[in-house]
Amino acid sequence: MRASRGPIIVFGILFWYPLAGVTYQFLHYLIALRQLGWDPYYVEDSQRWLFDPDLNNTTPMPQASIARIAPVLEAHGFGDHWAYRSHHEGGRVYGIGEARLKVLYREAAAMLNVTGSQELRDEHLAGPRRIYVESDPVKSQIEVAAGDVELIRVLSQHDTLFTFGENLGQPDCGVPLERFTWLPTRQPVVLDLWTPPTGDGGAYTTIATWSSRNDVVYRGQTYYWSKDREYEKVLDLPRRRRGPFELATQVDAPTAARLAAHGWRVSRAYEVSRGLGRYHAYIGDSRAEFTVAKDQNVRLRSGWFSDRSACYLAAGRPVITQDTGFGNVLPTGKGLFAFRDLDDVLAAVDAIESDYEGQRRAAREIAAEHFDAAKVVGSLLERAGLG
Repeated sequence: MRASRGPIIVFGILFWYPLAGVTYQFLHYLIALRQLGWDPYYVEDSQRWLFDPDLNNTTPMPQASIARIAPVLEAHGFGDHWAYRSHHEGGRVYGIGEARLKVLYREAAAMLNVTGSQELRDEHLAGPRRIYVESDPVKSQIEVAAGDVELIRVLSQHDTLFTFGENLGQPDCGVPLERFTWLPTRQPVVLDLWTPPTGDGGAYTTIATWSSRNDVVYRGQTYYWSKDREYEKVLDLPRRRRGPFELATQVDAPTAARLAAHGWRVSRAYEVSRGLGRYHAYIGDSRAEFTVAKDQNVRLRSGWFSDRSACYLAAGRPVITQDTGFGNVLPTGKGLFAFRDLDDVLAAVDAIESDYEGQRRAAREIAAEHFDAAKVVGSLLERAGLG
């Protein structure tokens, strides 16, 4: 039976970046909305070129991405509830078609602009509500404080702004807040998609982008985006504990050799993330997650937490991750550990190994209490005036 609360739109980046971590991110929103009684549609209506993992490059043509994503949406009951507008093919609308999309823009109760990736046009502004959901805090707040006219215009087009920076506005957070009110939210996870496996897992793993450049300058200091700087601080971890420790990432040969020399195992992130089955199995076959955060979130204590880490928790896999201030809103010390230095990491590994079954249960309990998709999305909608 179809939901009765009416249609609602989720904008995102499924087709733009058709890898499994992103796919799960949006499936969690869509399924949660359906659980809450809405009739959710996934829509992508951007002029961006799309990333093709087979080419390791971008392309204006959507066919490869559609071939990857449409079957996933179909498998989860959204086969007739998605649209992709190809601006490079004269505006052709794949999925529900152009006529239905126009009606949907008028009838939808709200548009959730998840990751803020959808540029809004007049047809979007004609709808009743637009909700901005920011998954990467810090940069936008700093740019607003610096008076970025275009970003201020974009944010002003939305009725309510949410951010994964759950520590924004708190005394220990250095992220500037000007012009806009940002409401805290977090990553929804559909627990049924992450039933904990029975095995103890193998390595401490994560899936990460090693190097990227999207730095910002605030009050004369540079705040870095790339995670390689943070891994340098814990490079000796495999020499200090047995692990094993593995990174699924994309690095050049010299970097791979350096990581291997320090005891890290390296696998290819694109291979792990190519399909939902592989991604799910990689997390489920792990013993725990060890990962770092961006310098921006660490030094300014934004409270950001990873949607991938939330999936590890839901799969009953403990998580050790760099402290961004998320401990102010999430329980830490069992199942989930926040670290500031290598000594903290070593202590967390020891705690996990001393009571692995208890740590697994605690991880799943944290996911159920704090990341359950219906709870998270329901709270978001209520605060946005759609309760």
